Amino acid sequence: MQRYVDGFVLPVPNDRLEAYREMAAAAGELWIEHGALAYFEGVGEDLEPETDGMPIRTFPSLAEAEADESVVFAFIEFESRAHRDGVNVAVMDDPAMDRDGYDEEMPFDPERLAYGGFSSIVSYEA
Repeated sequence: MQRYVDGFVLPVPNDRLEAYREMAAAAGELWIEHGALAYFEGVGEDLEPETDGMPIRTFPSLAEAEADESVVFAFIEFESRAHRDGVNVAVMDDPAMDRDGYDEEMPFDPERLAYGGFSSIVSYEA
């Protein structure tokens, strides 16, 4: 089955990681409640891999993370782009997403968030 994924990469200040984790946990519950197939958020651990000289761009570089920041990689999986669009409308209409004053409480800089929607070209499941 061809799936659709929304992907995110963002730097989070180390002293705000717990606040970010709490926000992500609430968001994950909301997306799953409204029909997302999977929700994942992870904090970088092995971000300077040995590549035997092969030039790559690391996630800290991509996210322009500073020394006091961690990189978060996240994705939400859907049946299709149309399914994603419907789930996202339901999430945004949910009263839990009332954003009055929300921007002041964000545990990261939303302007530094990288986002994209991806249609699968190869997908395996165990």
